Amino acid sequence: MPIAILFYDIVLSVHILAVVVAFGVVFAYPVIDAQIKRASLEQLPMLHRLHLVLGRRVISPAMIVVLIAGVYLAADRDLFGKVWVSVPLVILFALFAITGAVLTPTDRKLAELAERDLAAGGGLSAEYDAQNARAALFGSIALGLVVVAIFFMTAKPGGY
Repeated sequence: MPIAILFYDIVLSVHILAVVVAFGVVFAYPVIDAQIKRASLEQLPMLHRLHLVLGRRVISPAMIVVLIAGVYLAADRDLFGKVWVSVPLVILFALFAITGAVLTPTDRKLAELAERDLAAGGGLSAEYDAQNARAALFGSIALGLVVVAIFFMTAKPGGY
């Protein structure tokens, strides 16, 4: 029996893969960050620069694929009026905003502060700690939003 694969199914697979690529690594950030901070404070500038590179080369491009594929999927089946489509779409735009307005500039600042503080020979400054707390707060908010979006996309409250 031949298997029929629709273009829609291919785009759905791309959409799901892009979600995994965009957000999978972000769920590991707390563990990675804690391990590096315990092992070697000298690596903190590199850690924050790694966040920036991953954001620019992996996360943001994958988020764009999530958006494009998601818009196609919703348009193909006329689903824009469904809450399980509109809520994740709004969340995706919020994630773009949080990333561009808070997380990226904060990681850039954290890299500079860590480099400055470590070069001065002391511990990390109160300014570093404040920026790190800001990054942790907004990172947690972003992760929570991803969880909510995934719930809406899978549970489909309001029906298909």
